[in-house]
Amino acid sequence: FAEEGKRIYGDVIPTVNNQQRFIISKEPVGVVAAITPWNFPIAMITRKAAPALAAGCTVVIKPANETPYCALAIAKLAEKAGIPAGVINVVTGKSQEIGSVFTSHEKVKKLTFTGSTPVGRLLMQQCSSTIKKLALELGGNAPLIVFDDADLDKAVQGAIFAKFRNAGQTCVCANRIYVHDNIYQAFAEKFVQEVQKFKVGNGLEDGVQIGPLINEKAVLKAQQLIDDAVSKGAKIACGGKQHALGQTFYEPSVLTNVDRTMEIVQEEIFGPVAPLIRFTDEADVVAQANDTIFGLA
Repeated sequence: FAEEGKRIYGDVIPTVNNQQRFIISKEPVGVVAAITPWNFPIAMITRKAAPALAAGCTVVIKPANETPYCALAIAKLAEKAGIPAGVINVVTGKSQEIGSVFTSHEKVKKLTFTGSTPVGRLLMQQCSSTIKKLALELGGNAPLIVFDDADLDKAVQGAIFAKFRNAGQTCVCANRIYVHDNIYQAFAEKFVQEVQKFKVGNGLEDGVQIGPLINEKAVLKAQQLIDDAVSKGAKIACGGKQHALGQTFYEPSVLTNVDRTMEIVQEEIFGPVAPLIRFTDEADVVAQANDTIFGLA
């Protein structure tokens, strides 16, 4: 964005009257409020602040309550790098109270938010009274489809990467893994074998591939989704419970015999739980993949 900021050009648009011309100039919108998530606490701040600064706007950031120090450190580094005090601002505290000020204050001209769909919907409603510009990056329920002509080993490795990055705590993780009936059993067996190899622990230790979930609420959500699926006929192929390490560590889990009636198919999981869904018809699986209120990643 630093380089592209040099190329924020306007436009000259021809008209039907050769005595006139339309000129479009791009100007800063004003104060940009940014509400950022905990799962990428530095990257999401830079993604929001950089284009705003390049366009000539000042920024006020509300970081997630779970990761406030990252935002404070970024702001301090920005000042050390030469950005004047007051151009990048950080406010920590109660999310609802700060969010309410962001959405209602007349001087805030744009709101950018990364987080859950319900909260994004609420912020959109609250911004309507002041007609703010919005940039919303909301929750996902991404599908991954494996057809019967796929290279099984490559498909398994691709699904592993797509599902378990950051212990499943990203909005672009594969939430729903659809596998063709002809290869379902073979895929499931290979997939489970790979998942059982994961080393769970402190991410600062060598060889660790799966770290903890963000808090106890996330552990409870993962367990509730699994319990609901099992009560409706799903089978636990591996995992399915809190890890022996305790605290917020959860076992990498795979569920088979999953179908669309289960909450785990309808909700964003945000944890190391992979549901495998059987399909036979291409048109039907594409329809199922698109049947979500969430974004597709």
